[in-house]
Amino acid sequence: MIRALVFDFDGLILDTESALIRAYGDVHAAHGVAFDEALFLRSVGHADYAFDPWHAFEKRADRVALEIERRDRNRARNLELPILPGVVTLLDAARENSLPVGLASNSSHEHCEGHLERLGLLERFAFLACRDDVASPKPEPDLYRLVLNRFGLRGMEAIAFEDSHTGSIAAKRAGLWCVAAPNVSTAHHDFAHVDLRVASLAECTLTDLLTRFVR
Repeated sequence: MIRALVFDFDGLILDTESALIRAYGDVHAAHGVAFDEALFLRSVGHADYAFDPWHAFEKRADRVALEIERRDRNRARNLELPILPGVVTLLDAARENSLPVGLASNSSHEHCEGHLERLGLLERFAFLACRDDVASPKPEPDLYRLVLNRFGLRGMEAIAFEDSHTGSIAAKRAGLWCVAAPNVSTAHHDFAHVDLRVASLAECTLTDLLTRFVR
């Protein structure tokens, strides 16, 4: 029996991943520098993927100033983002069915809680596990195991909702059922290992998921 739902944050509740890439593109365009969007897309959802986002600029370019400009543009873009389709409906259904909802995110508490509070969703989550809370982020299962331990559940008793390969691998390693709802920045990821892939969480109903995921 399913006893909890666990959501990722970036790219699943808000498409902050695409906003981040666009913010980098904004800065490149503002300075007349070519932007390699494909390179940035490869970084989405990968906490351990390292590259220099300013490699196309001259070596003498002030990278600190560029990053400040990117953050300002990114912040403005994030504030315009709508909650992604299907999220609120699933949260409403979880409340109606008395299922606790957790968050498992590679981002910080400050980032996740700030956005959730602004959107009026923070109180919907019984527990938030963020990168600050574990030694190893996704794709390791630590964040999901932390949520499961807090709820006193086994993996098969919870459904994870993810948008990336890295996040979905973490969920499966922790033994959860996993629904993948990739966004435009992660649609190219490999999701062969997930239990269900949908174009949007709006395609899901909790009733259908509870029926599908039984063992």
